[in-house]
Amino acid sequence: MRLQLEYFRSKHVSAAMTNAIHSNSLQMVSKPKLGTEEFMEKLFNRRWTLQCPETKIHQVIHTRGPNFRLNTNPAIGDGNRMAEMNKQSNYFYILRDDLLHPLINGNKARKLDGLIPLIQDSSVTDVVTCGGCQSAHTAAMAVLCAERGIVSHLLLRGEQPEILTGYNLMSTIYGNVTYVPRTIYANREGMLKNYAKSVAGNNGSVLWFGDIIQASSTTESSISPNFMQMDLSRSEQNHQRKILVVNEGAGDSVALLGVIRLVQYLSQNHLLGKQRAMKFVVDAGTGTTAVGLGLAALFLGLPWEVYAVMLADKIDGYRKQEGRLISEFKKHFNIEFIDHNVNGENAGIVHWMERGRPRKFGNVLEGEVEACQQIAQQTGILVDPVYTLAAWETAMLLSSKVAGGGPEVVMLHTGGTLGMFGLAQRYKNYFGMLRKGLHHY
Repeated sequence: MRLQLEYFRSKHVSAAMTNAIHSNSLQMVSKPKLGTEEFMEKLFNRRWTLQCPETKIHQVIHTRGPNFRLNTNPAIGDGNRMAEMNKQSNYFYILRDDLLHPLINGNKARKLDGLIPLIQDSSVTDVVTCGGCQSAHTAAMAVLCAERGIVSHLLLRGEQPEILTGYNLMSTIYGNVTYVPRTIYANREGMLKNYAKSVAGNNGSVLWFGDIIQASSTTESSISPNFMQMDLSRSEQNHQRKILVVNEGAGDSVALLGVIRLVQYLSQNHLLGKQRAMKFVVDAGTGTTAVGLGLAALFLGLPWEVYAVMLADKIDGYRKQEGRLISEFKKHFNIEFIDHNVNGENAGIVHWMERGRPRKFGNVLEGEVEACQQIAQQTGILVDPVYTLAAWETAMLLSSKVAGGGPEVVMLHTGGTLGMFGLAQRYKNYFGMLRKGLHHY
């Protein structure tokens, strides 16, 4: 199964970009010579990795216990939503991005949606990126690069596991893996830069996204029926290696494009619409997806709030990341914000939340594996204890107030299915306890 490239022209360009986001009263305008519709056309008129931005929208009803029930065909249109709210007291919608692709799903598919075509258009020969031992990002990047004849170099934190499994196995099969000591990995920028230089050698060149996105913004993409195939002319005629550095977790401003495209799709009237207040919940690793959701709501004038569960950093770190991504996005796509707060580190487009049971990133606590098992058995949805369980628990908490007539809650499932295999190796005691529930015949 392969993801396809498509030349996508938005049919739903919004002229409401100067509207305020519901909770923060922020406004955005384009720089001079860029009208609202012109800017949105520029943003969406490009090639994409995903053939279309659609995702399945399911509904999770939760009762005391807790116990769960899944509705795979909820009434989500504007005209039906109030009646649905009166019937179900505690529920939230879940965006099934975990079903996008067996290997490239969740927010990884979204963040690479606008990124991969830029890599191809720039005739990049090699990509250097990094992640944890069970990084879904490096696996996704390796698969997409391999499909397009691009060599991926994956720097993984720590030591090689005794048994290759999960995303680690996929990264190893599709890409070129190097394990990096944690002390060196701590300086990610320096590590990526030095490794990219070693790959480039004397004749190659090292690029960052800032180097290629400016040129791409002034170049019109062309439609071709052969996007699925490797660019043979590039490989045969251009022997100079061009190495692109992609930040950990695709934490670059261009990764926001795919998330914004998703929100535009969801804002159609027959889906979530543009009028009702919503609370979007997402787990935050690098925080890029959360920032993309917040910016999209701002651009499209949607009364949607974004709640991100902090997993890998403290609030100051996430606010700094928010400010960096917004600053880069403004620069790369030639836009400006009216509200000065959007231009600082405390932009206010994301509500950064602590996890209910805080812990060091990557740790699993007692009872969480069993919680994932219960959710899977009662709904058919697989969540993992590191990332998506945190978002699920937060969605439950926020949706418990929906019965009073507040904003509805939407959880974005960020995927990560194969990560469970790595966790099962690391937490043998917790996963071993699942066997107690087996019935032997």
